[in-house]
Amino acid sequence: MHAINGVRDPAAGFPLDTAADDAGERRQANRAVAVSAAGLALTGLVELVIALLSGSVALLGDALHNLSDVSTSALVFVGFRASRKVPTERYPYGYERAEDLAGIGVALVIWGSAVVAGFESVTKLLRHGGTGYVGWGIAAAVVGVAGNQLVARYKLVVGKRIRSATMVADAKHSWLDALSSAGAVLGLIGVALGWGWADAVAGIVVTGFICHVGWEVTADIAHRLLDGVDPDIITTAEAVAASVPGVTHAHAGPDGPAGPCAWKWKGS
Repeated sequence: MHAINGVRDPAAGFPLDTAADDAGERRQANRAVAVSAAGLALTGLVELVIALLSGSVALLGDALHNLSDVSTSALVFVGFRASRKVPTERYPYGYERAEDLAGIGVALVIWGSAVVAGFESVTKLLRHGGTGYVGWGIAAAVVGVAGNQLVARYKLVVGKRIRSATMVADAKHSWLDALSSAGAVLGLIGVALGWGWADAVAGIVVTGFICHVGWEVTADIAHRLLDGVDPDIITTAEAVAASVPGVTHAHAGPDGPAGPCAWKWKGS
């Protein structure tokens, strides 16, 4: 995400991650990521064990979805730490692209989860596979819904406290994950009612959720790799810069190869 100091995010209502440079707020952000990852790991492992015992592909897809979120959090954290290394002679523009390399890994994990979940769901639908331990499966999926809702709420509170648009957006992502778990619940309830095909169909729906997230992540990474910037933010920032007394023209341009935006202005 490209952040420009002093420009407010119209959707979130606060500066775009400008406060995240504060050491105390970074610690809060890191703690939120760690707590969220631990919660999702526990939820995903419970779902995975029950999915393997019951043969529920909907629950399997949701477990993979939650566990992929944990792995992506780890990749993002590693990329974030690496990107903060000071520039060197070999890399004079710094290591900011390390976050994008981590993002590629994130996308691969998500798409890999989608392939596994989709394959298992379609195979079960075509072969009319059965589902056991339905009660346990429903309970595990309900845990998935609750776990994602708690994680979403926690990240939303912390994100607003430290004024991080990124964390607020991630909280909304966790809320979407709760809908994925709800799909698994509905599929297993369908099986309990005698609709044997419901679990496989729910698995395909959950796969769709995973693909949706994968597409969003891939599009965001492509946007960053191509140094994309929101035109509205640039327009607003240029207007703010041009309003400074003595400045007659402001223009945003690249600071270097694959580098951040630099501001140039003319004035008396």
